[in-house]
Amino acid sequence: MKHAVVVGLALAVGPGGEVAAQANLNGAGATFPNPIYQKWFDSYAKKTGVKINYQSIGSGGGIRQFTQGTVDFGATDGPMTDEQIAAVKGNVAHLPTVLGAVVLTYNLPALGATKLKLDGTAIADIFLGKITKWNDQRIAALNPGVKLPATDLLVVHRSDGSGTTYVFVDYLAKVSPEWRTKVGVSTAVKWPTGLGGKGNEGVTQQIKQLEGTIGYVELVYAEANKLRYASVKNAAGKLVDPTLASVTAAASSAKLPKTTDFRVSITNAPGENSYPIASFTWLLVKVDNPDAGKAKQIRDFLVWMVDAEAQKIADDLGYAPLPADVASLVKDRLKVLKAAGKAV
Repeated sequence: MKHAVVVGLALAVGPGGEVAAQANLNGAGATFPNPIYQKWFDSYAKKTGVKINYQSIGSGGGIRQFTQGTVDFGATDGPMTDEQIAAVKGNVAHLPTVLGAVVLTYNLPALGATKLKLDGTAIADIFLGKITKWNDQRIAALNPGVKLPATDLLVVHRSDGSGTTYVFVDYLAKVSPEWRTKVGVSTAVKWPTGLGGKGNEGVTQQIKQLEGTIGYVELVYAEANKLRYASVKNAAGKLVDPTLASVTAAASSAKLPKTTDFRVSITNAPGENSYPIASFTWLLVKVDNPDAGKAKQIRDFLVWMVDAEAQKIADDLGYAPLPADVASLVKDRLKVLKAAGKAV
């Protein structure tokens, strides 16, 4: 499994830059899919000549800029709420692009090469501030035979609004009634304990610098930065590592109807092989775009994106491609996109 991260593409120059000004389409949003989006947009430009500029500013920023109409499309790891959709008069389609996993990463040299094992209850209690020592009996019971240090456990979480946070706390709300009632689910929550870090970079730096820390980042990012991460017990009671196969298994558990709006959660999915903290990531596009030229360019890119050629690129970069049934639903949904009230 490859996890190369693509950075520094000229196509990703921010707004106001020369390349952005020359782009046919501009988008903004989630940081998690940025490596695959940059690779896709670069490959698509070489294939078609259509340039797509993407600003990796976070899911909250992507939803905000899409709502304000300052970009041609948005991107998010946490779906828009009904209230947010109402703000754009319902003129939005959530289109899943790839899948990924959020992992629990930690700095605990005492474990050596031994992989930490956790379950939902323990993870929730850690982030609720109820587990404060690494040798707590709730962690020890999940790691028999492992000598855990009697040192302080320090939580690191995101300080900014984040789709990664949304996926993580959505999972916690499903496995912990206390989390659901006391903290809830959002791209930004009031954390009961811990230190904040801005972006995956901030969380990673805190964990690297402080022994005894635990936090959450996306799998692709953890792999690229050689961070250790835990196996997690899933809804079937099986300890599962986050892999392309286990993320795809989680997605395959979601049986979507033809009328789905794709705003589906696959955290804590059923199935023995499902990794429990997995999610789709979505592009946000206008169902009816008043600009006929851009409507066609967006539709044409999306047709290419959901095809096997582009999805294979996702696999190569460490993202889980869309399951075949989901890809088929996306292809059908693209047929309803309009330009100024007319079929594209």
